[in-house]
Amino acid sequence: MGRSVFQAVIICVATLCASAAQAKVEVQAGQHKTLGRILVAKVSEDIAPGDYEALLKGIKANPGTFARKIVMLDSIGGSVDEAMRIGRLLHETRFDSLVPSTGVCQGSCVYLLAAGQRKTVRGYVGIHRPYYAGSDSVHSASRHGVNRARKVAYFKDMQVPLALLEAINRTEPQRMRVLSASELTHFRLQ
Repeated sequence: MGRSVFQAVIICVATLCASAAQAKVEVQAGQHKTLGRILVAKVSEDIAPGDYEALLKGIKANPGTFARKIVMLDSIGGSVDEAMRIGRLLHETRFDSLVPSTGVCQGSCVYLLAAGQRKTVRGYVGIHRPYYAGSDSVHSASRHGVNRARKVAYFKDMQVPLALLEAINRTEPQRMRVLSASELTHFRLQ
């Protein structure tokens, strides 16, 4: 991502942060002096049910053509199901994904990073296996199998190697594995 585009994104994010109080999903259009109109979305804090609808509403509130669409990620993760819904929307609407130098993308946030047309990581990306309540029950085990099939399909659709899902599943939920630059490249996350 070019320096001038990155600066424009930072300006838009600063405007987003100044205007809304503690929103998890924010969307704002801006004008870049050389690119023209850009659309910036910011996803922060926990990913939770309702965030997909907030993003969709923000995108619909900013119709038209944009030179670039960028989602800024600074999230500690949360709901994997909601992250996959958001990721599919980001992918279909052709957003680029960016983890700024002051940001972190961990847990289910990785699904949003994977959805970007272009991916830029300047901050940290961490992975771990999701928490499953009652994971020793038969119901949770069968739900885990269904979720695994959905995750495999998701990563295939995003053209991200399934090795990422394997790495996620090998990392215990209470641990965080921070990905190196070479791992980000290997997993096609930058």
